[in-house]
Amino acid sequence: MQKGRMKGFSQRGNILSNGMFGIKSIDSSFLTSRQIEAARVAATRYMKREGQLWIKIFPDKPITKKPLEVRMGKGKGAPEYFVAVVKPGRIMFEVAGVPIEVAKEALRLAAQKLPVKTKFIIARDFEA
Repeated sequence: MQKGRMKGFSQRGNILSNGMFGIKSIDSSFLTSRQIEAARVAATRYMKREGQLWIKIFPDKPITKKPLEVRMGKGKGAPEYFVAVVKPGRIMFEVAGVPIEVAKEALRLAAQKLPVKTKFIIARDFEA
């Protein structure tokens, strides 16, 4: 799998499918598995294990790196970590089963752990 360019908007995963609330990406970036896990922990801690949280992205792209002070050539480096490719419009986390204030704050805390700008979104069929 090549590094590639992140151009355009997210073609899939851009509407809420499970929860009533979610955070949508406005930028494009690579999200490492550690960043995704840190956001998940921040959100679930604030919700105090009430409601449900869905992670809608998965780090399936390996990023390779050669060891330090190694000469050029001799093939590609070993996988160092995995990333999820996030384009604008991609929904990253969804929440249900909690009040809107709790969901908003939990997803705000999760978004602070991520290197992309995000937007809080609400499902169309949500009644306050």
